[in-house]
Amino acid sequence: MKELHDIVNAYNAACKRGEKTAVATVVLVEGSSYRRAGARMLVAENGQLTGAISGGCLEGDALRKARLAMHQQKPMLVTYDTNDEDDAKLGVQLGCNGIIHILIEPVLTEDANNPINLFKRFLSKREKGVMITIFNIAYKLEPQFGTCLFMSELGETLGSVPDVIGSNILTDAFAVLKNANAAVKTYCYQNEYTCFIELLQPAVSLVVVGAGNDAIPLVQMAKILGWQVTLVDGRPNYNTNERFPLADEHIIARPEEVLSKLNVDSRTVFMLMTHNYNYDQALLKCLLPLELPYIGILGPKKRLDRILSEIEETDSVNRNIEHIHGPAGLDLGSENPEQIALSILSEIQAVLNGRNAAPLKKKAVIHDRAQESVIVSHVAG
Repeated sequence: MKELHDIVNAYNAACKRGEKTAVATVVLVEGSSYRRAGARMLVAENGQLTGAISGGCLEGDALRKARLAMHQQKPMLVTYDTNDEDDAKLGVQLGCNGIIHILIEPVLTEDANNPINLFKRFLSKREKGVMITIFNIAYKLEPQFGTCLFMSELGETLGSVPDVIGSNILTDAFAVLKNANAAVKTYCYQNEYTCFIELLQPAVSLVVVGAGNDAIPLVQMAKILGWQVTLVDGRPNYNTNERFPLADEHIIARPEEVLSKLNVDSRTVFMLMTHNYNYDQALLKCLLPLELPYIGILGPKKRLDRILSEIEETDSVNRNIEHIHGPAGLDLGSENPEQIALSILSEIQAVLNGRNAAPLKKKAVIHDRAQESVIVSHVAG
């Protein structure tokens, strides 16, 4: 979600300068591309770009198209064929063997439901949500409705779906929220519209327990990823703003007090690295009953085995023990604190995304396109 935060901040800055802006969104990919559907970029009138829709090859042409969309004050759909020789002449040859559809929407400040305001609603709360974007590939001169509706997991909506699309798309949006995937569905009415239903999840909330020197690069690198970071330690002389200026929150507490000071949700992960056996054991006992996606702990496996053996066995402990990762991190041959931080963050990323962290060269394709397939639905207009 770092990209959305950066886009909103860049938009606010452009507004202060009195500049027009446009949002470019990858809405559909056929074949391979550098970025997947949902990648976004804000284009300011002065040419400033925030975010990315490719590896840098499409941005220049998208800038020109965005300025035209700002001038015309209406969305446009642009298609790039990365194998097409004409596209290569424009300098957008990516060699990705794919077709990339990008929707460019001018941000109309007078529209309360413009894309930026929908992003702001999502970013204002730690809730899953879906964003609905509607475009027309078959007839590009037809209205490109664009980013038109946000729905939270609690059912709150901002924006609306055009009448020509109908209410079926809301059923699909609920399904995306329930199944935690993304969907592109083609609805055939008087003309053919494609509806991109995008799952949005809150930023990862990383709770780093232990304010030693080895936690410094972990906090720094997690913030580069756009994660929210809370630093927990019982020592006030270690857990300070001076030592950890990038941490979003500092909690000085005994193990049994920690959870009462946190808002834990399905995107909260813990990394225990106090180097204090008793503190780690006491806090782990509190964490085990929770269904957390990841609990990491430093130290050799024998240390973790001993901690677990001394914690009273309960059903909740046995059920959630699979979420404990100790020693934490991937086998990268890490030695120093920076390398260890990279190893830990890589493992957390893999776990949250349900990946096995295998080398990409062993995969036939990088991204699973099954979740992004176009489903055709013929519905009477």
